[in-house]
Amino acid sequence: MHFTSEQRLDDGVLEREFTLGEIPGILWTPASASAPAPLILLGHPPLGLRKMYPRLVARARHSAAEGFATATIELPGSGDRPRWPAVEQARADLRRAMEAGEPVSDEIVDALILPLVEKAVPEWQAALEALLLLPEIGGPVGYSGGVISIGIRLAVVEPRIVAAGFFAGSFVPRAMFEEARQVTIPLHVLLQWDDERNDRQAALDLFDAFSSKEKSLHANMGGHTGVPQFAGDAAAQFFTRHLK
Repeated sequence: MHFTSEQRLDDGVLEREFTLGEIPGILWTPASASAPAPLILLGHPPLGLRKMYPRLVARARHSAAEGFATATIELPGSGDRPRWPAVEQARADLRRAMEAGEPVSDEIVDALILPLVEKAVPEWQAALEALLLLPEIGGPVGYSGGVISIGIRLAVVEPRIVAAGFFAGSFVPRAMFEEARQVTIPLHVLLQWDDERNDRQAALDLFDAFSSKEKSLHANMGGHTGVPQFAGDAAAQFFTRHLK
């Protein structure tokens, strides 16, 4: 891991950009901490870190106020990373289907999500390995938001992640439902009831598939971008219970 820039935000949070091989990322740490901080990995949609930065830094600052360090990485094919023609074609197919008001086929969802999961999850694990070597970062570790299929796979294969907050707002391949049955860590799942980009029943079925003894579903009225501010407070309480 190589740090490429550093700045202190106005609330004292330290923001450092880094690279891990070809993968860019950002680490935020609280203004002051008497001991290594628990870590939350901030997931996000594949829109690029630059576009997602305002939302990511807001989440990071909110978490820092609770005593958590947070980190994120650029997803494959996004931002300044090399283009990924197959996934870009799947995105184009998805846009075409949605604009035409047609059902989104399983083939489109699989082509869009499964390659991303296969490539992104090992990268998240490599980033986690490097982050936990830093003296200011400790365990335990949580995962929050982003493409829910990536979160599912991480929850299954990464034992250092002990709790996860998922946003049921992305397409989920049918194959991921079987993996969901292997998830046993505590879960906090957010669902926008009128999400125009999400199949509500599929989201409910996915929640039912999780095998976690502790799992809670927080459903709010409104569309994909209408998540209420208080939803962040509930997520913070969830991570405080499980990471501190």
